[in-house]
Amino acid sequence: MQFTDLKAQYAALKPRIDARIQQVLDHGQYILGPEVKELEEALTRFTGSRHCITVASGTEALLIALMALDLKAGEEVITTPFTFAATAEMIVLAGGRPVFVDIEPDTCNIDASRIEAQVTPRTRAIMPVSLYGQVADMDEINAVAARHGLAVIEDAAQSFGAVYKGQRSCVLSTFGATSFFPSKPLGCYGDGGALFTDDDKLAQAAREIRVHGQSGRYVHTRLGVGGRLDTLQAAVLLAKLERFEWELERRAAIGARYERLLAGLAGVQRIAVRGDRNSVYAQYTVKVDDRAAVQAALQAAGVPSAVHYPKPLHRQPAYAQYAGSDPCTVSDREAARVLSLPMSADLSEADQDRVVQALAAAVRTVAAAAVGAATRAPSTAVTH
Repeated sequence: MQFTDLKAQYAALKPRIDARIQQVLDHGQYILGPEVKELEEALTRFTGSRHCITVASGTEALLIALMALDLKAGEEVITTPFTFAATAEMIVLAGGRPVFVDIEPDTCNIDASRIEAQVTPRTRAIMPVSLYGQVADMDEINAVAARHGLAVIEDAAQSFGAVYKGQRSCVLSTFGATSFFPSKPLGCYGDGGALFTDDDKLAQAAREIRVHGQSGRYVHTRLGVGGRLDTLQAAVLLAKLERFEWELERRAAIGARYERLLAGLAGVQRIAVRGDRNSVYAQYTVKVDDRAAVQAALQAAGVPSAVHYPKPLHRQPAYAQYAGSDPCTVSDREAARVLSLPMSADLSEADQDRVVQALAAAVRTVAAAAVGAATRAPSTAVTH
């Protein structure tokens, strides 16, 4: 069993992927070839965005968005500590300062009700993360941003294809930034990403930044980076887009089946999905106590698992200096409990049943061991 079954996906799409790759090999335009433009047009249609700028990675998408907004040294960007390091990493590399706000305990997304308290005269933007495939409370976040004149960048690395109140992830704010890392809901065969915006000037800035700040060949009008998506990766993504709607339906069905199978299972808490949005289940994540023991039991049963993420950013050596007035205690607690289970559009019901049975057995074993340990513990009561 694979944690993310990319081999089964390739087997289903092999003729299309191979043909697309061969087309690039035949024309030889490996950088900004015609497939890049074709992909950007397809992605604008899919999301409903005015502009799509494909880039070299999801990480690069965040950096380019911050550069396009002209983030100044020392300006603050409010974000969540419960995310992959790239979120804060790009803020720091762009010269800014991340300000961490704690998460909701049920969704693990940033708690929008806590954001406004962290706004200062130095705040320039808010960067919510759409974790595990579900969009954060973007209406509330955008309202805070509007009151204070801030930009909003949705870190949608895990939520491409998700829907929030009838709109796609990536078109809900100033910028949407996503990743096409191979294991993402829409993934290429290397690194890749994209930026989405309805703002013409920001789109033009992002396009220039991704090619070293060029507005024309060897005309460098702004500071930039080498941030282009290569044509071969665009070709792979175009082939995968042909069945992406089906994959989203499958992810929804598999996620719903996990919900049914795990409902009422003692010792397992599920991530909540709000009623006004869905999840594309970039990961199907649960919360358990004594995670190390549960994960070891799953491994012994031949069931892969992963942890996204074991230590929040305000506890990481590189970012501890940015820990602020929000203690982020929920992030600390949930980081010790989250556990991601196998998820992909090609996950079979038989494998899913095996995952659930192994998880149930693991939590029962861990619970029994805890009871046994408590029974064997020496009494501290005073006797006379």
